[in-house]
Amino acid sequence: MSTPSAPRASGSRRGSIDGLGTRHPIGLQLPAVYADDELAQRFTAGLDDVIAPLLNVLDCMDSYFRPSLAPEDFTAWLGGWVGAETEPDTSLPLLRESVASAAGLHRLRGTRRGLAEAVRLAFGTVPEITESGGADWSARPLGAFPGDPRPHLLVVLRVDDPATIDVQRLDELVRAARPAHIPCTVQVTAKRGPEK
Repeated sequence: MSTPSAPRASGSRRGSIDGLGTRHPIGLQLPAVYADDELAQRFTAGLDDVIAPLLNVLDCMDSYFRPSLAPEDFTAWLGGWVGAETEPDTSLPLLRESVASAAGLHRLRGTRRGLAEAVRLAFGTVPEITESGGADWSARPLGAFPGDPRPHLLVVLRVDDPATIDVQRLDELVRAARPAHIPCTVQVTAKRGPEK
């Protein structure tokens, strides 16, 4: 799992942008005595170049907190805030989806649906989940209990190339998202070919 400070390989960084102006130039806000002072105007124009990106970020602040609009590096950092299970090499569309759905996914933690969604967001494939529990009803008392007496959970991830999957990462993710009292096993296998 990545930490909020984990760097991502990305070309998008905020900073100085050539030609980015500001709607509030400092030179125009100085007292009238400095309006014709060339040195003061050049000095404040240099400060405008430094401050313009900051004002731009503040003007667009709401977009930074929407995973669908935020810059890639900020989206990864935002994922640390909401506890998204991401890795530095996660593709941008999957990263944005993971961060956007993280808060809702915490509500489903420990359920079959929550486990399946956590694995799908991390690996891009829906797993097959087999669990030992069950639910049933009976019109008569003392009926047989459904499921197995020994709890267990099996998560199978079927992918084109099993060598591309980090099994240890899958195991850690499943252990974090499963019900705490159930032992689990993970398997990564190749997709089944078409039936003949």
